[in-house]
Amino acid sequence: MAYDATKMKDWQISEAAEANMPTSEEWREKLGLEKDEILPYGRIAKLDFLKIIERLKDKPDGKYIEVTAITPTPLGEGKSTTSCGLMEGLGKRGVNVGGALRQPSGGPTMNIKGTAAGGGNALLIPMTEFSMGLTGDINDIMNAHNLAMVALTARMQHERNYNDEQLARLTGMRRLDVNPTRVEMGWIIDFCAQSLRNIIIGLGGRQDGFTMQSKFGIAVGSELMAILSIVTDLADLRKRLGEITVAYDKAGNPVTTSDLEVGGAMTAWMRNTINPTLMSTAEYQPCMVHAGPFANIAVGQSSIIADRIGLKMFDYHVTESGFAADIGFEKFWNVKCRYSGLKPHVSVLTTTIRALKMHGGGPKVVAGLPLPDEYTRENVGLVEAGLPNMLHLIGVIRRSGINPVVCINAFLTDTDDEINVIRKAAEAAGARVALSRHWAKGGDGALELADAVIDACEDENDFQFLYPIEMKLRDRVAEIARVVYGADGVSWTPEAESKAKAFEADPKYDDYATMMVKTHLSLTHDPVLKGVPKGWTLPIRDILLYSGAKFLCPLAGTITLMPGTSSNPAFRRVDVDTKTGKVQGLF
Repeated sequence: MAYDATKMKDWQISEAAEANMPTSEEWREKLGLEKDEILPYGRIAKLDFLKIIERLKDKPDGKYIEVTAITPTPLGEGKSTTSCGLMEGLGKRGVNVGGALRQPSGGPTMNIKGTAAGGGNALLIPMTEFSMGLTGDINDIMNAHNLAMVALTARMQHERNYNDEQLARLTGMRRLDVNPTRVEMGWIIDFCAQSLRNIIIGLGGRQDGFTMQSKFGIAVGSELMAILSIVTDLADLRKRLGEITVAYDKAGNPVTTSDLEVGGAMTAWMRNTINPTLMSTAEYQPCMVHAGPFANIAVGQSSIIADRIGLKMFDYHVTESGFAADIGFEKFWNVKCRYSGLKPHVSVLTTTIRALKMHGGGPKVVAGLPLPDEYTRENVGLVEAGLPNMLHLIGVIRRSGINPVVCINAFLTDTDDEINVIRKAAEAAGARVALSRHWAKGGDGALELADAVIDACEDENDFQFLYPIEMKLRDRVAEIARVVYGADGVSWTPEAESKAKAFEADPKYDDYATMMVKTHLSLTHDPVLKGVPKGWTLPIRDILLYSGAKFLCPLAGTITLMPGTSSNPAFRRVDVDTKTGKVQGLF
């Protein structure tokens, strides 16, 4: 049944839906799993990836559906809501459907954006568990990441306090001679804590550590989270965790987690994270939650592991990419699919009238402040002016060989004339279009979307990567900038170009993924520029190295790995009912 989303909060809908949520044993029977393939964790469960994939290895894959969006407002345009609604709509059509979404960070959950659990009747449940740690994957990643920093800083202290002979005799370690000004890694915490972006550690005496500048990032920005999203099994996880570059020595050589002899212990902390967590939509379609890498600086996808399981268990498997198609779909297309070897059948481009009005010149949208009236009153002209952003991103998806489905994610204030403008433009661009009211009506409101996706999955597509793996780094960046972002060209700072040339000259980096880093609020590097800007150049100011994940990350503009908490954060409204112990106020 659909609940009245205009009168009930998301957490209230979740609470009502949870009353009939399947138990772990019921899920086992429903999904046809063996007894030892499901691992109960209270009201939710993990799935034993290795056992399931081995048993189903010869079963043909189902249809692979990716969900992305046009360039969003700071409020987001409902990719998770659309993903849940699509699963519910497909469920109403009687097909075997499931999906995979990213695990949300506590930073956005306790700040402005909310839990990323969807919303209204297109919701992932149980919402409290989803929003507050699940089965502990992020906590395990934090422990493993920070253990690497403990190993590094302790090693630096001991090398300062002892000579080579004493170091070898007392610890059995060789001198790494770490350059304190070239420590690449920092610490992580799963909150938005701007006061921790730049810190000094080791204050006190000689036994209080090594004094130096350091930093914190948000947990989902950790390279370890990026690694979890792309590994194939536990052995792959162990190998990659041992190859992370933590710092450089004074001769300019990388100091890795293997040099610090900490990769094994990091893997021990993360051993359980390779198994996806099983949840469901509010209408009880199964949905896995696994990995939650930062979309700005990492791949921004749920895991390859979850997609591999889902394509074996379900006839239709839905996965979501972080942010808009210029970031999320581009990385899905050229990184995730290249790593996984999986070929998508269709991409759903989530579109809202709100975002199109912003791109058409509407007033600034600020998270945490009331939405200007222009976004809730009919204004067909403003929608028409914003259409180029949608049309550009339709073109990006079609460049991959996929014909997209444009999902008009309907808000209560949208009018028929505004909706028809979008439908006409998208169809003229060669895309299928579906109006979906999943927020208000759940699966019943997503039937048009479900039918369009089923139809699109039967199309033959010619899926091709944007660039061959042999293409050099600077040429890859130029191609992404031109085709995906619409830039005229790329400019490089001397430091960034020097690094690019060094990476290009070393065959070790030939197969590293190109992981672009830029704002999600514009096709450009500048979040202020909306629509489809013309006559601009993409500036690359640096390149980050993720040697465990095997990513080279060109930085366009300024990106912080530690967001800040706003003046009106969500935690002000979160509380616990002291009689029932239930969490209230999540959204």
